[in-house]
Amino acid sequence: MSQPPGGHEDHDGPGHHRDTGGHVDEHDPDHFDDDVFALRGARHHDESLADHVLSPEEELAYRPRRRRRSPLLKGLALTLAAVVVVVAAVYSFGSLRSVLPDLSAGESVDTTDYKGKGSGEVMVEIPQGAAGQQIAQILTDEGVVGSVAAFSTALQANPDAAAIQPGTYRMANEMSSEAALGRLLDPQFRERNGVTVREGLWVAETFEVLAEGTDHEVADYEAVDPADLDLPAAADGELEGFLYPSTYDFGADSTPQEQLQTMIDQGQQVYADIGIPDEDLREVVIKASIVQGEGQFAQDLPKIARVMENRLEGNSETSGFLQMDSTVHFVFQERGRAGTTEEQRQDDSPYNTYQHPGLPPGPINSPGEDALRAAFEPEPGDWVYFVTVDPSTGETKFAETYDEHLVNQEEFLQWCEDNPDQC
Repeated sequence: MSQPPGGHEDHDGPGHHRDTGGHVDEHDPDHFDDDVFALRGARHHDESLADHVLSPEEELAYRPRRRRRSPLLKGLALTLAAVVVVVAAVYSFGSLRSVLPDLSAGESVDTTDYKGKGSGEVMVEIPQGAAGQQIAQILTDEGVVGSVAAFSTALQANPDAAAIQPGTYRMANEMSSEAALGRLLDPQFRERNGVTVREGLWVAETFEVLAEGTDHEVADYEAVDPADLDLPAAADGELEGFLYPSTYDFGADSTPQEQLQTMIDQGQQVYADIGIPDEDLREVVIKASIVQGEGQFAQDLPKIARVMENRLEGNSETSGFLQMDSTVHFVFQERGRAGTTEEQRQDDSPYNTYQHPGLPPGPINSPGEDALRAAFEPEPGDWVYFVTVDPSTGETKFAETYDEHLVNQEEFLQWCEDNPDQC
């Protein structure tokens, strides 16, 4: 909720969150010199005869000589056809090199392939971005398939092979390549370690969710140095705001650092999809985090973003102060109550938007896609205030003047009277 400086107490409901969530083959022209000169000679011979009117006898005598040209042309055509075949073969080989073993060294290739569905159980991790030959090598090293070559052949024969997903799979010992591929394409054999990180969580809360959904401890995530992660420059070396909320299927052997990097990478993809320029990313994420903390429903977020923009413009009613309760909640790391106290609003933290005009120095949570889009493209409007009049349902009302806002605020105050333990 928003309020003018020096006005009545500013309240809003706590942030409510949704579970979002060619080969070019160059040839030396010298290879064709003899044939080309022969062809030119034949062509010159024909052009000389064209200037001479032939008698029937001469024409009859000439026809055999024309027929004798065909072996030369045929030879040239065969030569060109051979070149095309060679080029095609080279191109095809190049296309398959990523999944087939290198045969150029002249070494013998192991093509061993087991039969049947195998026995026992082997847990195999297929990492993110693994290519065909890498998958084949992993399965061979784990004793699942007989050879890289055999599994590569199975990959080439199955058009669905490109659908293999990274993750941990329950495989068997000594499976046929076809059977092994079948398991990799069957979701029931893929171990799922799904963790849902909802929008609007602080870093500390995110670590708790990750620890609950994996075999790691909160301390394991806290021990990860942000300097060891590939964060966008906009993060300024901090995780807050840049651990993108979504549902993640982490591998059973994934480390805390790998999991955090996956979340960061997912956020980078979303920023790119929305079209946020790198130079604007930090400001957009900060705004989006406040929008996320203030709103519950997707349809309200663009309006909340507009309220922020209108207040930041420094109009006479707000003087550039955002006065958002979500920023105070962040300062005190407090959840579970609507609004803020007068004492909390007096805190001098740079994140307290009651005390400091403009945006806080950094994000206050990890915003989802809806909030990011809202902050990047706010809905047009003249609203300067909003209040969540019923925090239990998330109903939010917007106002252009303070008098209108006071009417809406009364509804919130009545809700607090009816629910004193939540205000």
